[in-house]
Amino acid sequence: MSEFVLESPSFVEGGSIPIKHSCDGQDVSPALVWEGAPAATAAFALLVDDPDARGFIHWVVYNIGGGPAGGLPDGAGSAKAPPQGRNDFGRVGWGGPCPPRGTHHYRFTLYALSAPLPLSGTPTSSEVRGALARVLLGHTTLTATYTRKK
Repeated sequence: MSEFVLESPSFVEGGSIPIKHSCDGQDVSPALVWEGAPAATAAFALLVDDPDARGFIHWVVYNIGGGPAGGLPDGAGSAKAPPQGRNDFGRVGWGGPCPPRGTHHYRFTLYALSAPLPLSGTPTSSEVRGALARVLLGHTTLTATYTRKK
């Protein structure tokens, strides 16, 4: 079995998120790809947060189609599918890095699930986390940074 990994063609693990994906640029979500998910994976959920801002949530995505590998295209944060929740900006979809000062870290955590989450509408990250416990098979994290260009 291969290792469950999450990567982005836009940046490397520990690297800098391009301006295009931030509030200083086009504010579009980056493309993501993954492989090595547990064999029984029926769906995925993704949470993106900023631990330097008390876990501020930038993106909530749930019930992404399952399988051992997959991905989300560039700009998926403004698409109708897969289902997306409300971020801490108060919007549905992607809200790119926009730290008030300094360099912040961003965690893209992908959860492999044995079944889709029993959620609908635009759930919060707390609602997604609460539903994960019953169906979680594993998770992987991609971390990157962003420094505001002002």
